[in-house]
Amino acid sequence: MFERIKTKLQASGASAWELTEETVRGWEFYFIRHELDQNRAVQTREYRVRVYVPIDGGAFQGEASGTIDPTASEAEIDRTLADLLFQASLVKNKPYTVTDRAIDIPDETAPVDVPAIAESFLRAMDSVAETPAEDVNSYEIFVKEITRRFENSNGVTYSCVYPSSMAEVVVNARREGHEIELYRQFRSGTCDMEKLRADVEEAMRCGRDRLVTEPTPLCDGAPVLLSGQNAVEVYAYFLDRMSAGFKVRGISDWEVGKPVVPGAQGDAVSVKAVPHLPNSSRSVAVDEEGRVIRERYIVKDGVAENFWGSRQMSEYLGLADSSLVYNAVVSGGTHAEEELREGDWLEVMEFSDFHVDAAGGDVAGEIRLAYWHHDGKTVPVSGGSVSGSIAEAARGMTFTAETVQQDTWVVPKLTRLPGLRITGVK
Repeated sequence: MFERIKTKLQASGASAWELTEETVRGWEFYFIRHELDQNRAVQTREYRVRVYVPIDGGAFQGEASGTIDPTASEAEIDRTLADLLFQASLVKNKPYTVTDRAIDIPDETAPVDVPAIAESFLRAMDSVAETPAEDVNSYEIFVKEITRRFENSNGVTYSCVYPSSMAEVVVNARREGHEIELYRQFRSGTCDMEKLRADVEEAMRCGRDRLVTEPTPLCDGAPVLLSGQNAVEVYAYFLDRMSAGFKVRGISDWEVGKPVVPGAQGDAVSVKAVPHLPNSSRSVAVDEEGRVIRERYIVKDGVAENFWGSRQMSEYLGLADSSLVYNAVVSGGTHAEEELREGDWLEVMEFSDFHVDAAGGDVAGEIRLAYWHHDGKTVPVSGGSVSGSIAEAARGMTFTAETVQQDTWVVPKLTRLPGLRITGVK
């Protein structure tokens, strides 16, 4: 099928094209409590096509993308390509070239041991320490081997195989006739059994504490402590602001060689793009446009180092050797966890929705569970919100030397942000 589509692309009249075949092979398990409800093996295949056409004699370039089913007939393939060429003719982009630098690394085609990964997930869930008051309600496990084959009109080709897994877990906590249910989603490449067990047990503790929360007090001015996925949102701001798309569109005013947070007095942020990250769900050496992902600092010691992005935006910005970024490592800071917990602080564990806007730098989230530490006492609280500007808070931001992995990110274990507004409910 790949060769059939490729032959038709070559004869389609497109000035350039890209063709990707992605095959997914996996196992799925569905549990109620710890009893298997159902399981199944899955295998899917999809063909993604992108075509380019010149417009107005090459003054502009159009492009369009779509998918082709592996069971498509010759007529259906022809119709899809014709539709894409027509759609591309309606788009007027500044011209740019598709990837033309040959891959200088070997294909990564070692098969993924799906059964072994699945077994690790099942053993990890069986090891979770439950109590009469906190337990696992249900969980679903998805383990996949993803195989990607790519070729474009410039003859750039590559193949890669990588694991991508997910566990969706629902936990319950009960106290004095009241019960709460919490949902968690854990993504990874393979399975870190100890981390998954610890994460599920932490979710149960959060459920237990949600049942005894007090209203969030008026504690505006106290620093906010973040960890886990909430911390990832903070550091993703630095990565996003260095994207070529943001720079080309004028959204980011950051400049290579200049501080990203002028006047910073806390820990300097360093964010490194890496192709491979152990246990990441997207650990690959080549991006989806056929460009090698090279290890490089995006921000180093608080200074802008390298922009990154799609082929289109990278070429517009004049980047000679750029790529998309799938995995990022944030260097640890200069503090121990105990230092960040000195004085008064509000550690937020759960937001109803937490967002750091990369364009404007706005921070916003409604508090579902937090721990308010004041006068030597720590109380679980709920309600109210956290808001403010990440650009302002980052000037005094401090974080631990110890780091932890959150799927495609490595971030400091604990991050302390001063200057955010905390709106209490009492």
